[in-house]
Amino acid sequence: MSLYLPSIMQKKIRVGAVSYLNTKPLIYGFEHGIMNDQIQLSLDYPSRLAGLMQKNKLDISLLPVASIPNIANATVFSDYCIASDKKVASVCLFSHVPIEEIQEVYLDYQSKTSVALVRILLRDYWNIRPSLLEADEAYIGKINGKTAGIIIGDRALIQYSNFPFVYDLAEAWQSHTQLPFVFATWVTNTQLDQSFIDSFNTSNELGMTKLDEIIANNPFASYDLKRYYTENISFKFDLEKRNGMMLFLKMLEKL
Repeated sequence: MSLYLPSIMQKKIRVGAVSYLNTKPLIYGFEHGIMNDQIQLSLDYPSRLAGLMQKNKLDISLLPVASIPNIANATVFSDYCIASDKKVASVCLFSHVPIEEIQEVYLDYQSKTSVALVRILLRDYWNIRPSLLEADEAYIGKINGKTAGIIIGDRALIQYSNFPFVYDLAEAWQSHTQLPFVFATWVTNTQLDQSFIDSFNTSNELGMTKLDEIIANNPFASYDLKRYYTENISFKFDLEKRNGMMLFLKMLEKL
């Protein structure tokens, strides 16, 4: 018996995705009507999506990897993700001084994964022990002197040329582990029919063929989006990325 039978009498599957530029290719198909009769799409920033899944207000989410262990019955089901095997550009430690001189680091409130990643890198890769500060919405203006800060998403791309020292977390992870870093994957806490999963993957894949259109429809002066989508972000959730994700989850247990 099929586990998912789309019909006008059945509730739509509630899907959450991050509201950053890095997600535009993955949700292109959804925003252009594919699966419109099956899903209801909502957008928010990463840490809020995790909270919505914990409260069972979402059935599927492009979930920050660090939040996966906190979701009951979480299953990674899609062939697509948000990852990088080089510089990601949109998840960085910004500073006015070299890494060895940093004394404090603001932690971006929008992503638990990036916060966990920087904790690992500070301890195991850069071998420094700065004080870690909880950030408010105005924290970027407080990054000064020997106080650095993690900035993620579109805000990071905007700030990219405003600081003399920018440490890319995906690049540092790759140097530390020789594996790509996965920031978010499509996760569900419900059972999905294989035909639904196939359609979901097809919709994700469509955006990979529409990058020029996506770039044209999202003008962004601060960073070259063509470079971002083709060089910085890697969307296919392949075996190497799975290995990188599993290593990160293992390291999380020791934080």
